Amino acid sequence: MASSGELIRLMNYVDDIAATLRRIVSSSTFITPEERHKLAEYMRNSDPNFIKLVENLEK
Repeated sequence: MASSGELIRLMNYVDDIAATLRRIVSSSTFITPEERHKLAEYMRNSDPNFIKLVENLEK
């Protein structure tokens, strides 16, 4: 089954998000544990949250 242009564009967005997350992972080694905790909280409380979005898509 062929993918629509919209699906391909959305999948490209996911690739961009993954690249950003890889940058966050590699850069997080340069900050303190307290700052990593703050970053984790910030990411967890972001809206929309990646995990919540995935859960909504699976419904």
